[in-house]
Amino acid sequence: MFGINGPEFFVLLIIGILVIGPQRLPEYTQKLANLVKEVRRMASGAREQIKEEVGIDIDDVDWKKYDPRQYDPRRIIKEALLDDDTKPVSAGAPAAVAAVSGAAVTASGSGSGAPARPERVVQALPPGAPAPFDSEAT
Repeated sequence: MFGINGPEFFVLLIIGILVIGPQRLPEYTQKLANLVKEVRRMASGAREQIKEEVGIDIDDVDWKKYDPRQYDPRRIIKEALLDDDTKPVSAGAPAAVAAVSGAAVTASGSGSGAPARPERVVQALPPGAPAPFDSEAT
């Protein structure tokens, strides 16, 4: 604690007792006991307040799951690149998702009857026309 080892702490304690004196020692020990009780009360109050606001008990949280040291960017990228992209698309999926998925299957060579990827349509503005701007977009 504060870079003080056992013998140094003991020497400081003895010096503190000598400086305070035997007359005021009970008063200061009572103040120290009250301070420790107050700190414990504040810590338990903070714990209860966090429990009320977050809705979970702090002791039940798996802190290893939130440790940033477990996330290796190389491993995450490797898993993402090796992940299978040919997942089946449900019938209720939007047409754009089905087309992209079908294009991925066609590109991999495993899908023979899949629809081709739609071509991109670019609309040119007439000369001198201002570009569309949405003032609520930002």
